[in-house]
Amino acid sequence: MCATKCSAFSATPTLLRRFGSQLVKSTVLSASTSLRVLALGGEPFPSLTVLKSWIGKGNKTQIFNIYGITEVSSWATFYRIPEKILNSTLKCELPVQLGFPLLGTVVEVRDTNGFTIQEGNGQVFLGGKNRVCFLDDEVTVPLGTMRATGDFVTVKGGEIFFLGRKDNQIKRHGKRLNIELVQQVAEELQQVESCAVTWYNQEKLILFIVSKDDVVKDHIFKELQQRLPNHAIPDDLVLIDTLPFTSHGKVNASELNKIYLDYVNLKTENKFDGKKDLWEKLQCLWKSILSLPEDLLKVPDESLFLNSGGDSLKSIRLLSEIEQLVGTPVPGLLEIILRSSILEIYNYILQTVFAVEDLTFTKTYATKRKLSDTDEEETSRKSLHQKSACPFSYKEINAFIALSRGSQVLSVNTTTFLSELGHYSLACSPDLISQTNIKDLKSLNPPPVIGKSKDPNCVKKVFEEGNPVTKAEKMEIRVRWKSDTGKCVDASPLVVIPAGDNSSTTVYIGSHSHRMKAVDLRSGKVKWEQILGDRIESSACVSMCGNFIVVGCYNGLVYVLKSNNGEEYWIFTTEDTVKSSATVDPITGLIYIGSHDQHAYALDIYKKKCVWKLKCEGTVFSSPCLNLNPHHLYCATLGGLLLAVNPATGNTIWKHSCEKPLFSSPQCCRQYICIGCVDGNLLCFTHSGEQVWQFSTSGPIFSSPCTSASEQEIFFGSHDCFIYCCNMKGHLQWKFETTSRVYATPFAFHSHSPNSEMLLAAASTDGKLWILGSESGQLQSVYEFPGEIFSSPVIWESMLIIGCRNNYIYCLDLLSGSQK
Repeated sequence: MCATKCSAFSATPTLLRRFGSQLVKSTVLSASTSLRVLALGGEPFPSLTVLKSWIGKGNKTQIFNIYGITEVSSWATFYRIPEKILNSTLKCELPVQLGFPLLGTVVEVRDTNGFTIQEGNGQVFLGGKNRVCFLDDEVTVPLGTMRATGDFVTVKGGEIFFLGRKDNQIKRHGKRLNIELVQQVAEELQQVESCAVTWYNQEKLILFIVSKDDVVKDHIFKELQQRLPNHAIPDDLVLIDTLPFTSHGKVNASELNKIYLDYVNLKTENKFDGKKDLWEKLQCLWKSILSLPEDLLKVPDESLFLNSGGDSLKSIRLLSEIEQLVGTPVPGLLEIILRSSILEIYNYILQTVFAVEDLTFTKTYATKRKLSDTDEEETSRKSLHQKSACPFSYKEINAFIALSRGSQVLSVNTTTFLSELGHYSLACSPDLISQTNIKDLKSLNPPPVIGKSKDPNCVKKVFEEGNPVTKAEKMEIRVRWKSDTGKCVDASPLVVIPAGDNSSTTVYIGSHSHRMKAVDLRSGKVKWEQILGDRIESSACVSMCGNFIVVGCYNGLVYVLKSNNGEEYWIFTTEDTVKSSATVDPITGLIYIGSHDQHAYALDIYKKKCVWKLKCEGTVFSSPCLNLNPHHLYCATLGGLLLAVNPATGNTIWKHSCEKPLFSSPQCCRQYICIGCVDGNLLCFTHSGEQVWQFSTSGPIFSSPCTSASEQEIFFGSHDCFIYCCNMKGHLQWKFETTSRVYATPFAFHSHSPNSEMLLAAASTDGKLWILGSESGQLQSVYEFPGEIFSSPVIWESMLIIGCRNNYIYCLDLLSGSQK
């Protein structure tokens, strides 16, 4: 600390931080201080929010940001912080500029090609005719030499703002990150006195915190999650008493890494002491991640993670925390977390990691069952005899179109129907429909969508050049009807349009209340309602004849219901929960579905039998995807496997390990198969199993991909709060920032505005529905529901159907005017 009568003081911001904001405020920057000038340099300047927390009321000290490098004899620029900013009581988020060059100093900002720029991002170069230093073995240096600083800045309106050191830029979860951002955000937290960040072993982002008071790490972690993008959230938080410094007053990163190594070793040695301690720590993790009341003394043994408020993303976090606790990966644990009680999770860890054999692992949630009337080994590899393109038989074959999430279309015997209808509202992917009808679907025009709306918001459109787009078409969204299901609706709607009677279009959807409903699309009138045995998260599938609806259930059953009245036609039994949505084969009429029992099934609902079952080496959470040419069925598992399966025999054609769980469903197009992964990557493969590319986001991808009509673009959402559009080479076309995670699958459809624009509907989990231009990413409209959204939207004509966690199914009218 400077002497009592000191009038000028130069220091690194970190050196000042070590004394704490209260001491700095009461002495160095108090009203009675002798200090007239405080110059902070050598490190990134603190945020104005932090700086103002150091200044006592009535203080008159002039504060400067000074910047430079040793190669030009230290200081090169300066900037005095205006008094009006320092004295303002308003929160200021503006960064502090580097300021003006000192006499005889030249400052240039150059791009990656070495050209000087006047606007945008680049690296700082410093020099001047007389500002020359000899480095290392240099004996002569030409006058006017410009030195690269390794510091990256952005230039706006002639002002230069620091972004970060080149050696502090890391790539994490596929995104570039300056770790100074994490430190700056953490410093602004009320509980943090000072902090530092390291990139430990180039694999873990560790935040070290000196706290003002006793704090709970989970509380700080939650605040960081709210303020930081996903790819910037630290892997671990370490509370320390004081920051270590070098002789130059900077944070000693090497010493911090040693502190972290000791911290890890201590955790390893003291993870838990016996079964009781493991059980207590598992309970603590459970309560923390699920945000259960602090006064809850004990989590009941039978508590299920999903029923206690857990979701897919929280399950990933619990898995990570447990593996860190026990110090080793626990194969198969994610599936156990999703389907078993806390006691069964505890027993599984003991059995798997510590080889405790005196435990009985029993599932209380889904009882093991046997296939009803077929021998498993016999049916697992039988080939389906195909005498014709449609070997199944039923007394009545209907003509219809079925629409499901991700713009998926099934068209059966609809050539005449579509010609008479005269319009079609979808972005159709030919491999998702009956091939005989492709020509007719492509020749049709979209329906008219008319109306006016309120002023839209703006959207950031990110090409490779990063050009912003602010223009947007107007659209109004109105509720046409809503239907109460009694509990949360996470399933996505199935819309079936019968030939010759477009007015009787039906929406099929289930909910957590065990109810499966059939609702008239135009009026919202309930046609029938069937109570199934447990919660329904699986989306429905229609049979090839149109007479049956197939849906999975939490009780491990697959229900085949009559589409006209909801009566049970057949029930197939799996051995665990069924969240996977069924897929119908337009060639054979078979129904394909996955189960948490780690199998995929091919069902002949007309003969009421299982044709084959395939062990997939992991829980099948997502929905199988069928491709017609080549005729492949794609299944994904929470164990990270993507499998290509022969739909006729159930034999595996190829498989690829993505290493991380796959909640996203695969999506096919002519050339490729795409799927999202919880590691934040969208993966693209050929139909022969070769990985073509991967596109990285900064959050887990649970959203399933959706392709455009031309199959030139692919749309999907991420937990990093963005909706993405990539081309089929894996290059970003645009991305749109939402206000929350995107779990649902987008839906591409056609507007009848004068420019005949293709649109995209997507929902974020905070209950917002976003309508975007699919080619531009421009925002058309946003509608906010009164509950969370995990259901995916489906659109027919100008009506959008979606489920909400406020227990309702909604049908919205999309009313669009001309673009301005």
